[in-house]
Amino acid sequence: MVFIPRHLLFLLFYNHRFVNTSSPKPFDPEAVIFDLDGVITRTARVHSRAWEQLFNSYLEQRGKSLGKTYPPFRHDPDYLKYVDGKPRYEGVDSFLRSREIVIPWGFPGDPPGMETVCGLGNRKNELFRSILRKEGVETFSSTIALVRELLENGIATGVASSSKNCREILEAAGIEKLFQTRVDGEVSAELDLKGKPEPDIFLKACENLGKDPGISIVVEDAVSGVQAGKKGGFGLVIGIAREDNREELRRNGADVVVNDMSEIGGIKGLRDLFRRNFAG
Repeated sequence: MVFIPRHLLFLLFYNHRFVNTSSPKPFDPEAVIFDLDGVITRTARVHSRAWEQLFNSYLEQRGKSLGKTYPPFRHDPDYLKYVDGKPRYEGVDSFLRSREIVIPWGFPGDPPGMETVCGLGNRKNELFRSILRKEGVETFSSTIALVRELLENGIATGVASSSKNCREILEAAGIEKLFQTRVDGEVSAELDLKGKPEPDIFLKACENLGKDPGISIVVEDAVSGVQAGKKGGFGLVIGIAREDNREELRRNGADVVVNDMSEIGGIKGLRDLFRRNFAG
């Protein structure tokens, strides 16, 4: 017996049923998996500020002790280039190496601020949570509106994020019940899932939902995220260019790039994009 993946059967059905008709019927993806920061919530800048406080304090202290001067961390280009979308400890290591600094990796239980990758990463998390408590969580209304529309039409929704604060952020925003599965930094640590640009967290979200990645959509704002969506074989990868990085997102795997999900045109527009992407 020959096994044919569902998404290939779906494509064969689509080509036979719809392509040559004058009024093609819309069809739906099985699931849409959303990144958190910069896609659902306006927390990317909060992360960037926490990284800036962490790194610039550390670089200043290290520079004084060694008699050196290090270029400071800046949102543009350092946030996007070295830490955006990555698991926290990998982001620490990536940025420090850009300044030719190599320190011990350490352990997840290292005290915040200890001169290890994990210690600095834990300090960053303290800073992030402090800002979050003071300022709260804002969401992108266009994304939330689309999520509600997807659920009303029976399309599964999930959130996949590198953040270990994902659950806390969703709850603070009052939107945790809009997502039928959550695969975040805590889940990744428990299951030993690889971080972006590997597709593990997106694939796990689909697995939890019982959906085929080839008939599902990933929505991301980070280069590492669209790379993960493409590697995972998703039927459509949507990039959101919050940082004027449209071309970079497209080069790295986004099938469609928008500035905001309001440009998609709701579920009708999403269906059209999905259909056109399958038609090639």
